[in-house]
Amino acid sequence: MDLITLSRLQFGLTTVYHWLFVPLTLGLGWFVAYFQTRYYQTKDETWRKMAKFWGKLFLINFAIGVVTGIVQEFQFGMNWSEYSRYVGDIFGAPLAIEALMAFFLESTFLGVWIFGEGKIPEKAHLASIWMVAIGSNLSAIWILLANGWMQNPVGYVINESAGRAEMVDFFAIVSNPKAWIFVWHTLADGLAMAAFLILAVSAYHLVRKQNLDFFKRSFQIGAVMGLIASALVFLGGHTMGQFMYESQPMKMAALEAVWETEEPASFSLLTIGDLTGRQEVWSIRIPYVMSFLACNNFTCEVKGVNELQAQYEQQYGHGNYVPLMVVTYWTFRIMMGFGFIMMGAAVWFLYATRRPDYENAKWMKLVPFGALFLPYLANASGWILTEMGRQPWIVFGLLKVQDAVSPNLTPVDLLISLIGYTVVYSSLAVAMVYLMKKYAIAGPDATMHESVDVAPALVGSQD
Repeated sequence: MDLITLSRLQFGLTTVYHWLFVPLTLGLGWFVAYFQTRYYQTKDETWRKMAKFWGKLFLINFAIGVVTGIVQEFQFGMNWSEYSRYVGDIFGAPLAIEALMAFFLESTFLGVWIFGEGKIPEKAHLASIWMVAIGSNLSAIWILLANGWMQNPVGYVINESAGRAEMVDFFAIVSNPKAWIFVWHTLADGLAMAAFLILAVSAYHLVRKQNLDFFKRSFQIGAVMGLIASALVFLGGHTMGQFMYESQPMKMAALEAVWETEEPASFSLLTIGDLTGRQEVWSIRIPYVMSFLACNNFTCEVKGVNELQAQYEQQYGHGNYVPLMVVTYWTFRIMMGFGFIMMGAAVWFLYATRRPDYENAKWMKLVPFGALFLPYLANASGWILTEMGRQPWIVFGLLKVQDAVSPNLTPVDLLISLIGYTVVYSSLAVAMVYLMKKYAIAGPDATMHESVDVAPALVGSQD
């Protein structure tokens, strides 16, 4: 295996493992903050248990997410030094702000929330968990601004003498519309993932008739937020698709298997191509729909892969500018299909909660499995589409992947480190799944027993 392939595999591996934890952290923090707020408003002990129980799962996920995320930033210097040299003046700015501002914000206040109950004023303790939720999402925003710049580079000039890109407009970078669509889509996805985790765990306990009041309340909140967040994810994805049509037309053509330019363009329900991946053999298509998705009208033109390939060769020079279409085509459909299933499931859950004994329904036994895996599969498919659809670019239109890798590495170096990362990250993933499963099954009482019971102190402070 060559240097570039191994470098891509290694970064892809660390990214996928890291992103198993990030969305859940982004969404679950808001839920814990809400539960904590309701406890301080009502003094209802169930709300406190909910904050503790779901907070425990949040902490496990947060801790492992931090460990896997730190390694990624080192790879920009170790594996992708040419990338860092060429665009580090721009890409490094949001990453530095993320580390210095958002990461320290969430980490510091997380410690205050864990150890401060009963030792600091109630309002300060409540504020700490909100700062954790805000800090976690601010951290994601800065990283998404960096990634958005890679997809749609703005605010820079090329310094020919230095042979690198340099920032000239920081405001253009932080207001990049592509990045803010990413922010919308990703933060909503985090809420959806957290909501469906809550649905899955709650359903597990409801089937077993354990802590019914606690988990019925959690299930209903999860269903409401699951529907809202899934709808926001869908709208964000639709908006992203229309921006993609303008800024990355090759990705749009590849995810729809549009080989030849169409006006109007049809939507592919199923397309079979030949072994070259450049010619259609058979397909089932719905007329006009792709034009509407791309432009909000039924007659606009969608450029095909072949025309765009010729255009890019003329613009950027000889090369293959077509992403791996079998990946872009199917990841888009997996993401979209599971997204619709999530919205439909959330509607059904909300309808079902109108019945007082919905925990006895036969379908409830299936919820722990479906609700747990659906958002992860949809999320992973979406990010694979986003990154693979940009190929061969690492910064679209500016720097190719093959030109960004560190020149002093050898395939042996990468193979050894790739094996090492795989072993370590797999171990972390196993540990995370084990701990999440252990505490999710144990229920809220076990979580309360592990923590110092400060309820008497809180009551005494109010007397």
